[in-house]
Amino acid sequence: MRRLLPTFPAICLPLIFLPLLVLTGCGVSFPTSTANPSNPDPTQPPPVATQSGLVTISPQYAASEPGGSIQFTANVKGGAQPVQWLVNGVAGGAASTGTIDSSGNYTAPASLPLSENVTVTAALAASPQQNFATAIASIINPGVVVPTKNPQVAEYSIYLPAPGGVSVNFGTSVNYGLNTWSVPTPSPNGGQVKILVAGMLAQTLYHMQAQVALSDGATLADTDHTFTTGIPPLTSAVRTTASGTPQPGIEMWNTLIPFEPAQVFATDLSGNVLWTYTYQGSTLDAIQGIQLLPNGHLLLLISYLSSLTAATADKTADTIDVVREIDLAGNTVRELSMDQLNQSLAASGSSLTLKSFHHNVLALPNGHWVVMAAYPKTFTNLPGHSGNLDVLGDVLVDLDQNFHPDWVWDSFDHLDVNRHPMNFPDWTHSNTMLYSTDDHNLLLSMRHQNWIIKIDFQDGQGSGNVIWRLGEGGDFKLEGGTDPTDWFYAQHGMSFFTPNTTGTFRLGLMDNGNDRQFPTGSVLCVPEKATTPSCYSTMPVFQIDESNMTATLVTHYVPPPSYFSFFGGNVERLANGDMHVDFCSPLTGAIVQELDPTGTNVIWQGTTLRADQFHVDRLPSFYPGVQW
Repeated sequence: MRRLLPTFPAICLPLIFLPLLVLTGCGVSFPTSTANPSNPDPTQPPPVATQSGLVTISPQYAASEPGGSIQFTANVKGGAQPVQWLVNGVAGGAASTGTIDSSGNYTAPASLPLSENVTVTAALAASPQQNFATAIASIINPGVVVPTKNPQVAEYSIYLPAPGGVSVNFGTSVNYGLNTWSVPTPSPNGGQVKILVAGMLAQTLYHMQAQVALSDGATLADTDHTFTTGIPPLTSAVRTTASGTPQPGIEMWNTLIPFEPAQVFATDLSGNVLWTYTYQGSTLDAIQGIQLLPNGHLLLLISYLSSLTAATADKTADTIDVVREIDLAGNTVRELSMDQLNQSLAASGSSLTLKSFHHNVLALPNGHWVVMAAYPKTFTNLPGHSGNLDVLGDVLVDLDQNFHPDWVWDSFDHLDVNRHPMNFPDWTHSNTMLYSTDDHNLLLSMRHQNWIIKIDFQDGQGSGNVIWRLGEGGDFKLEGGTDPTDWFYAQHGMSFFTPNTTGTFRLGLMDNGNDRQFPTGSVLCVPEKATTPSCYSTMPVFQIDESNMTATLVTHYVPPPSYFSFFGGNVERLANGDMHVDFCSPLTGAIVQELDPTGTNVIWQGTTLRADQFHVDRLPSFYPGVQW
């Protein structure tokens, strides 16, 4: 709705002025906000500043809190001439829209029901209809801070009357020190912006202040707000030491054993808990990996361990089996259950009935998810096994944004079921997927095969054929190490160590070493044998040359024998070049280290006594693109 304003003496103008002025018969009034100031309409576009004739105004766009002031300046070509100031077409303005004096000093209204835009006009007194300019002042009400279901996360909301974005600075004093990312307005015309503020210590008073940046260039710092955090649920106790300067950020922990109220939690590098996530399920359920998505949400998998039978899980009340996307407050944004996936597979014509999700879900750049699941297939009279035998194999499913399956890969179709170096009939027991951004294929780490394989994926258009097999008995020649000992065995948590992901690239992983082969034969390590010389875990980094089919051992961190990790763990290369490694399950509990690039010196170490950490990741912050 557009308000009609008092007009100057009627003068008929050429049509060229129509975009700048509002005609009322043959009279003229000055442009106003396209939203009614007493009831702003976010479906209407915000007003636009204009320059016309001999007059220009600066700034053209500005923002203020209620009761604040903005100094506008009018410039007249050809020398000083008297200028008249108006707010929404009213000379001098009004209490409801703000007032402006003869010097261009605008004072915003002391209060208003909703943030709004007003139009400030500077008109040449001698010829106001022909020579005037307008500016837009966005009057933005203070934000509101409320608690969420997470005792260490606050929701900060603020309404913008024009498009733009909002970030929040926060800290234990008005010096703040930490910041969120910028969240855009929900529509091109503005609207309510809500930001979840995470990364705060428990039971601590925090100050926080929104930073508004409108698309038109206007900025505003909101008033200071305070928020006191609550008491988080119990987590593993983290002890840390440092002998150097670690890569800044937060540590995201994923406790697998024992079952705890918060199986995933984040700490600062001193071990202080900053964030937790809890859910309702059974003691069979386990969170198996958590990752930060580009939209600021978190993606995780909750299911029972794949080695359990479906019958065992079905007999336990409240057991869940889902891939879930959550926000920082812990609210479920969307999720996919195994029942739903099986229904979608059946609707697409697939005969597969999958048993459970497990270990990993991969978020692709195109918004798809690749999920990993298992199912048993019955074989009769396999070599060394008489009668019927249920063999557990892995399936990968590429899901579009609506969870519709558009590509399925079945391990039984592409690998030899008679190759089973470890824990058969739990045949493949895959645990990590990587997406190669260079050639759009998938890498799959198969713990019970002691292999990493490359699959022809091509963003869901590939054949699914195995392009190569990396590991003992595979397609690559080992260089820089002893074959077969320095291959990896029962591995977990691989990651790329170079920006390129095909051709010649580097790959790091956790070599658990459960069934390591030596020139004299193989061993089978269990926790009870953790102190024997042949039972040890390592963190190797291989340079893979796909042209010459060589795998060169470029870094080989071998920690003390007491670090033997029977299962779990992961590795990653940090932004400063250091290496981050999680030895998930030594007898005393998890040991997580940041090593220098050579793998020689321990820069930082964190431990959780009597608690195994499936994966531990160093994140820059809780917000994509923000480094703390």
